[in-house]
Parts: sequence; structure tokens; C-alpha cells
Amino acid sequence: MPDEIERKFLVIGDAWRVGSKGLRYVQGYLSRDPERIVRVRMAGEKAFLTIKGISQGISRKEFEYALPPADVEALLELCAGPLIEKTRTRVEYHGKRWEVDEFAGDNFGLVVAEIELLSKDEPFDLPPWAGRDVSDDRRYYNSCLSERPFKTWDLP
Repeated sequence: MPDEIERKFLVIGDAWRVGSKGLRYVQGYLSRDPERIVRVRMAGEKAFLTIKGISQGISRKEFEYALPPADVEALLELCAGPLIEKTRTRVEYHGKRWEVDEFAGDNFGLVVAEIELLSKDEPFDLPPWAGRDVSDDRRYYNSCLSERPFKTWDLP
């Protein structure tokens, strides 16, 4: 079974944007149960169904399947709202691919960078625009953001 090992960081500033172009994502959740999250996603013109198992630290099982875009458009209407809207930009830094998600809609103002690793202890260099590590903070999971959007948070 494939494991997703991922670290998440809040993003500082705009330096990550240089020379990068983002792709619009819209995704929703058919199940937000932490033991079995079921997501449908439009990534540009491509469509996917993703099933994620329970998180164990920064690791969890993940299964992703391509679906016809028309099917995902219909499934998005069945999702518990609000939908997640974001622009994902891939950024290379010191030989690693980072994905920076700039949220829109109910999560406007939130920008998070993710890096997928091959192992929990794989070394990587932190880019200067990567801020606080929020890997263990469930509030930053997209499934949680679809239930309790960033705009509803009490921030200092």
C-alpha cells in the first residue's frame, strides 16, 4: 500500500512565486472521517478520487485514481461544503519538489507549502519562505479546512 509522508509549513512572503505558474484546484469531501477520508478533486482539467487512511504522525495510506472529469463535477455536488478552492504551485528547491497551496474562497489568506518525503527521517533543506511547521496541526488538513474554514479561526 502506498504511504503518503508529508510535511506542511506556513508560507512567509512571496519569494516562492518567482518563475512559477499555478494550477487551479477544486476539491470536496465525500467522507471526512479521520480514519477514511474520501476526496474528489479537479486539478485543472484532470479529475481524481483519493482515499486516505488515518494519520500516524506525518504518514498515512493514500490511494488515488483518475476519474472522468464529468463524474467528478457531479460528485462535487454531493460533497459536504464548503469546497476547497486553491491554486497549487510546484516549486523546486535544492532538488526537492514543494507544492505551495494558496487558498481562495472560505480559506482565503492561507498559504501552505507541502513536501512529500520517501521516509519520515528523509533530510531536506527548508526554503527561506517556509515558516512554522504545521505538519501535526490537523486544522491545516484540507479535509478540516472544508469543515472549519480559515476565515472562521480566531487568530492572534
